[in-house]
Amino acid sequence: MQITYACLTVNHMVHYQTRLDTTFAALSDVTRRGVLEQLGGADASITDLAQRFSMTLTGMKKHVSVLEQAGLVTTEKVGRVRTCKLGLRRLEEEAAWIERHRQLWSARFDALDELVEHLKCKEKADVQSKRR
Repeated sequence: MQITYACLTVNHMVHYQTRLDTTFAALSDVTRRGVLEQLGGADASITDLAQRFSMTLTGMKKHVSVLEQAGLVTTEKVGRVRTCKLGLRRLEEEAAWIERHRQLWSARFDALDELVEHLKCKEKADVQSKRR
């Protein structure tokens, strides 16, 4: 969907794609997925997360920053401690995108199954006609 106002063009798909890209990039790393699992159980400081994943503090800060940019994690600094918790943003759009593509691939595999069955029947019929 694209809307044009005077000299301003707003393309909602660009925003949607950027959000999907940001989310999937954040989820593409095993450490970041692990951080989300940890935070699903309880909030944790960046220091605690770094220790749990045997990482440097700087490395963990970078991972948390990526998750934060995707809206999957929020952080709050109290004194010298930065605490992380799961973000408020849910993954409905991403889940819907995955489901649409799952259905697409399922339909393709169903069509392939039908083709294979058709070819098997044809081959069987050809073999029987040659025996006669």
